[in-house]
Amino acid sequence: MTRPSRVLVLGASGFVGRSVCACLAGRGVAVRALTRDTLKARPLQVIASLELVAGTPHDDGDLARALDGADAVVNLVGILHQSRREPFEKVHARLPARLAGACRAAGVRRLVHVSALNADPAGPSEYLRSRGRGEAALREEGAGLAITILKPSVIFGRDDSFLNLFAGLVKPLPVVPLAGAGVRFQPVWVEDVARAVAHCLEDPRTAGRTYDLCGPTAYTLAQIVRFVAAQQGLRRAIVALPEWAAYAQAFVLEHLPGPVMTRDNLASMKAESVCGCPFPPEFGFEPAAMEAVVPEYMAAAGLRGRYAAYRGRTGR
Repeated sequence: MTRPSRVLVLGASGFVGRSVCACLAGRGVAVRALTRDTLKARPLQVIASLELVAGTPHDDGDLARALDGADAVVNLVGILHQSRREPFEKVHARLPARLAGACRAAGVRRLVHVSALNADPAGPSEYLRSRGRGEAALREEGAGLAITILKPSVIFGRDDSFLNLFAGLVKPLPVVPLAGAGVRFQPVWVEDVARAVAHCLEDPRTAGRTYDLCGPTAYTLAQIVRFVAAQQGLRRAIVALPEWAAYAQAFVLEHLPGPVMTRDNLASMKAESVCGCPFPPEFGFEPAAMEAVVPEYMAAAGLRGRYAAYRGRTGR
């Protein structure tokens, strides 16, 4: 197996996809991005070597055309909240099975699939169960393919939907009612996930392997919320909700436009998002801690950012 020279990335215009595309391009790989939303994919156009292909991975014809001439594929397609148009089963389970078949038909043998920590067909939430069914379908339908599965914990970064969600919530609330306050997470930086994807494509020894990806430190959700508030110069009291109140809160929130929390999200937290093993040593680097990365971009929304804006207005 040789290092791939042209890689198709599915989910390229998403939060993780943008980092993966930039990382691969920086290593001299020709990147092809299949996207149905050219406006959302506009940030990718700064990558000179990237080729944008209009279409959706859920259409067999679009997928076949995107695979033509590629020698590897990275699947990053995933959703946190399902809808009638895009249920978890379609996105997380059926797509990996279809992708494996399409790869075989196109002669593309190398596939890196990004799933989720705790993905399991018997998991506590439909999100995790559908992720687990997708992994199982990929292994079953991908006979003869060189497949690597990555299972990250929650992923943080400048444009994430995790830390930034809490950053928005703590601003107007002096007291934060928090479901799952004591649940532990081990967040991993998006750039480290991108480096892991690139390494797997370059190292044939990772084929046939499954890797859990976590950052160096585990935190309770309450600790994470306090950390995010502190980056903005805020101190917030946190009230840990009992199970019945957390369920009621999630029920209300999931019926709002653009839900920030659902009952299925709450069910996912029954399995703590922490790794029982160190970061894979064969990747050749140590993952970054939140404390080393987040202040560089989130502090702009806090006191230092306000002081900088004041100095700018006064000409200092």
